[in-house]
Amino acid sequence: MREILKMIVVLTCISGISGFALSSLKQMTAPTIELQLLTFVQGPSLKQVLPDYTNDPVQERKKFTNPLTDKPVNVFPLKVDGELKAVAIEGFGGGYGDNIGVMVGFDLEDNKLVGIGITTMKETPGLGTRIAEPDFRAQFNGISESEAKLKSQGGVIDALSGATISSGGTVAAVQDAGKIYSALKADILEAFK
Repeated sequence: MREILKMIVVLTCISGISGFALSSLKQMTAPTIELQLLTFVQGPSLKQVLPDYTNDPVQERKKFTNPLTDKPVNVFPLKVDGELKAVAIEGFGGGYGDNIGVMVGFDLEDNKLVGIGITTMKETPGLGTRIAEPDFRAQFNGISESEAKLKSQGGVIDALSGATISSGGTVAAVQDAGKIYSALKADILEAFK
């Protein structure tokens, strides 16, 4: 009986130390992981949204609290020659494989979309992955948030043949970002003065 208690105490100590070490490691690496995500995932998608920006939106980003979900959200300013032209916000929508992440740019003057860039997706290669192609993404340039729906839903976006779920997920992600933008617009304008 004494040997069993000794084994339980030893295993409990090992488990506790391992758990503490893993949680500490996660906290220590969280800033590095976030920087890698910003630099290598969201950064390239910002170039798809507004290719001619001249600032560093990743460095100039500001965090806001999404009033709809109480979760933090990054807002990226897109400037041309020092003048703020648009902001970009990432939205998410359900795709065929998993959630589709879409970086959506909003013109601050007329609230129209300046473009979109795909940040994350796990769609079927050759079918759903076509949402990242320039021809599909170009459909979102210059339209209002209310027009950003599939044609079958009364909007102006042509769904990709054989990839209607992926197309719908992209539209849902754009609408998600639009809701965040609408809820935060006053705060965004104040923060980026």
